[in-house]
Amino acid sequence: MLCSARELKLSDDHGGLLELDANAPIGGSIREVLNLDDHVFTLKLTPNLAHALSVYGVARELSALTGAPLKQPEFAPVAPTHDAKLPVKVSAPDLCGRFSGRVIRNVDTRAKTPHWMVERLAGCGQRSVTALVDISNYVMFEFGRPSHIFDLDKIHGGLDVRWGRPGEQLKLLNGTTITVDEKVGVIADDREVESLAGIMGGDATAVSDDTRNVYVEAAFWWPEAVQGRSRRFNFSTDAGHRFERGVDPSLTVEHIEHITRLVIDICGGEAGPMDDQVVKQPERKPVQLRVARAAKVIGMPVSEAQCLDAFRRLGLPATADNGVVTVTPPAYRFDLTIEEDLIEEVVRIIGYNQLPTTPPLAPITAKLPPESRRSRFAVRRLLAGLGYQETINFSFVEERWEKELAGNADPIQLLNPIASQMSVMRSTLLGSLLQALKFNLDRKAERVRVFELGRVFLRDASVQTTDTTVRGVRQPMKVAALAYGPADGLQWGRKATGVDFYDMKGDVQSLLAPLQAEFVPFAHPAMHPGRCASIRIDGREVGVVGELHPRWRQQWELPHTPLLFELDLDAVAARRIPAFEPVPKFQPAERDRPSSSAMRSRTTRCCAPSARPRRAGCCATRCCSTSTSRSRRAAGWPRARKAWPCA
Repeated sequence: MLCSARELKLSDDHGGLLELDANAPIGGSIREVLNLDDHVFTLKLTPNLAHALSVYGVARELSALTGAPLKQPEFAPVAPTHDAKLPVKVSAPDLCGRFSGRVIRNVDTRAKTPHWMVERLAGCGQRSVTALVDISNYVMFEFGRPSHIFDLDKIHGGLDVRWGRPGEQLKLLNGTTITVDEKVGVIADDREVESLAGIMGGDATAVSDDTRNVYVEAAFWWPEAVQGRSRRFNFSTDAGHRFERGVDPSLTVEHIEHITRLVIDICGGEAGPMDDQVVKQPERKPVQLRVARAAKVIGMPVSEAQCLDAFRRLGLPATADNGVVTVTPPAYRFDLTIEEDLIEEVVRIIGYNQLPTTPPLAPITAKLPPESRRSRFAVRRLLAGLGYQETINFSFVEERWEKELAGNADPIQLLNPIASQMSVMRSTLLGSLLQALKFNLDRKAERVRVFELGRVFLRDASVQTTDTTVRGVRQPMKVAALAYGPADGLQWGRKATGVDFYDMKGDVQSLLAPLQAEFVPFAHPAMHPGRCASIRIDGREVGVVGELHPRWRQQWELPHTPLLFELDLDAVAARRIPAFEPVPKFQPAERDRPSSSAMRSRTTRCCAPSARPRRAGCCATRCCSTSTSRSRRAAGWPRARKAWPCA
């Protein structure tokens, strides 16, 4: 059967049939010919291990952990055969600290990439493109050095490494056209921008099958100058991923020599002299580690000899003096800046499995909640009992919501928003609930009752920075709810009616009970001007309830009007503690004060011949009145003088 590599699940290449090398042994195992028994390890690194983003970096780590000898690479210089140089000027030292390059003439860009290189690139998850591109990617995966190869004949004049200018545009290799500004580093020639510094090259100077002369570039870009630029343009690259974390600035020349050797061996060509401009190198400041503190942080005894041995295995120059170890980070370690970084390296080499299992010795004191406050979970249960479902939303919202729904003209802006529609901190929960309502209506929901218990963010100059606060920002907790659609769920007991203001008012009263709330007409930017009320408790405003404003209902394209309320969580959580009163010493006495007609009828019943006057509630003057004395005498009662004494 004739198959492509994709049909055999060997790679994504389906451009034609899979061809074996001409020297492949007939009858041999296909697994041995294609080296299919090779193992590929996928490593997920933490952001501080940028020095391990290469095969050599991983080998260096394995050597430190296992003690196996590390084979040091050798980069033999390539003798130049001509003296052609490309003029390069570094105008931004805060963007580029070192820029190295070389001209290579008479290159055969149509040459085929060797099979061994294609296999190794495939093991790294990189497909083969062209020979020159594959060589650049191969060196990046091998030694962690991103580089770029320009088509020399397409460069106008020389290169200028500088910050971008407002309005400049660049078409990248991925086909995207971007607009740069003064915060984005670029490589430009005398006419236009040719490359996005440290991230991706431009399409105008990309190599092609017609390319004959190339310029190989390898530079050191400051991490601060590259960080965040890829995310700004909504893409990421392997080069930007490495330069954001820091790449060794001391080996640009050696790596260009390695690239040159591979280019000449695969594509042919004639190398020119090396051009190396060192503008500003990062300063490697010594970092000190106190052995006693390391033992305290790690949680087990650590000696000075163990620390020195760990740094020796990692290739970190270290000296010790009276329990203090001083380490000078090498050029490829950008993550060693404070004492805790060195402690992490020590425990990493010793082994996390060596840490003893020690139970905590700190006393555990139960924190009893105050009896005068309900917990947040109790508030959630109350709202769930009223038929609401909880939602959890981002605290980052759209700036338009703040201006329209909260009347907040100056919301708190985010310095680095995760999305353009989440650029400010919310000062109300209503926008998030409306978004949840719209989400459910788009999925054919007819009845929506949701609530959220979360934090809002308000500007307040009186707030100072503490362990739980940020200067100038007040962060109170709020609880808000939204009701939409029929007041009742699916039922046949009565005619379905839509939820109205009084339904929502009843939910608010149930939530605040036993506190008595007062509802006062109010105007809120998010609510109907005639169907909105301020909620007050003991004269203090604690929230708002009402219908959504018709303007926002139309803008959100809602078929019916939702009802909303928002309350301060402190007011909802507060509850009055019952006060103890002693049992009364005397029995209770009740006094009835009926009307005149009721009194006459009661007198007749009370003073009937068969009745006896009662001590409690009996009126002696009425019972002994002249109108009833005849009947009493007939019954044998004594004659009354002024008042009849109650028995």
